[in-house]
Amino acid sequence: MSSSLYGGASGRRVTVRDLAAAKERGEKWPMLTAYDAMTARVFDEAGIPVLLVGDSAAMVVYGYDSTLPVSVDDLLPLTAAVVRGSSRALVVADLPFGSYQASPAQALESAARFMKEAGAHAVKLEGGRRVLPQVEALVSAGVPVMAHLGLTPQSVNAFGGYRVQGRGQAGDELMADAKDLQQAGAFAVVLECVPADLAERVTTSLAIPTIGIGAGAGTDAQVLVWQDLMGLTPKPAKFVKAYSDLGAEMGRAVRSFAAEVTSGAFPAPEHAYS
Repeated sequence: MSSSLYGGASGRRVTVRDLAAAKERGEKWPMLTAYDAMTARVFDEAGIPVLLVGDSAAMVVYGYDSTLPVSVDDLLPLTAAVVRGSSRALVVADLPFGSYQASPAQALESAARFMKEAGAHAVKLEGGRRVLPQVEALVSAGVPVMAHLGLTPQSVNAFGGYRVQGRGQAGDELMADAKDLQQAGAFAVVLECVPADLAERVTTSLAIPTIGIGAGAGTDAQVLVWQDLMGLTPKPAKFVKAYSDLGAEMGRAVRSFAAEVTSGAFPAPEHAYS
């Protein structure tokens, strides 16, 4: 592996050890969601070292208004497609709501499906101390685990909406959760919608990488849902920066196609077989 995690050339997949080495070097790196082979290939060739098949697919793929309805069976084919479409990135699969909370045994069963049936290289789950038994069981079974603290979308109903987490005393609890998850064997932790100063303190306190989303610039890595990054989301969150206006470009292309079809300009002779 090249010494650079982002964009480095190698003949193998990125591993959790590469992420740990980047943390030691103080190297920041990007992570994106992906849900299909073609998009995964584009991101992989661009050098993105970690691709997350997020339960955000519930909204951006399946059209739900939260992550809660999506199932293991919904995410398995998406994960398999991302694995097939990439050659270098570490592919992390989200364990969806209801697939791990009941027990460590349930968590292992779900994670095993993602790794055996879809070829995922790691799984992600949400929560702090309440999921420590699940994290420990997965790690003991050889499943790399990415943790997720702060605004955990699967708990949106308990939070009373999408709100910033970790202010005041809750920040101490989040710090304790992060340290406990590291002790349990998690290889990284996502920090979502937490105050920037808290995220930076957690990052400096942990030996494992932190991945921010709405957590300021002090984390080791940053993740975005790719549709947010490309400007496809109508009302993105405050922490989103759109790097393109793909929605407008797609609209222009579709209207040009439709205009040529209705006028008879497409298909032209060069698009037909003789």
